[in-house]
Amino acid sequence: MAIKVHPSIHVHPGPWLKRQMVEPHGINVKDLAQHFGVSRQNLSNVLNGHTGLTADMAIRFEKAFGLSADTLMRMQGAYDLAQARGHEDDIKVSALSKTA
Repeated sequence: MAIKVHPSIHVHPGPWLKRQMVEPHGINVKDLAQHFGVSRQNLSNVLNGHTGLTADMAIRFEKAFGLSADTLMRMQGAYDLAQARGHEDDIKVSALSKTA
């Protein structure tokens, strides 16, 4: 039996990046978006946890702040799976039977 971890333990990387990287560097979203070559709205949505972190955006954070894009993507994957686990009983799929 798998150990169930409460979904609140998994953190969306956006708000974490905002608190741990962006704010301590004293840069605002508009200026960081310009530095990244993305729209302010797109970056704001990620940093506020409204949209998921893409691989391209993870690489931008890696290049700008020295974080591992791989680690950021693992954070996003763990968060996404935790969110799905929160409603897994609503997913009605049965196991496939083996064919001879």
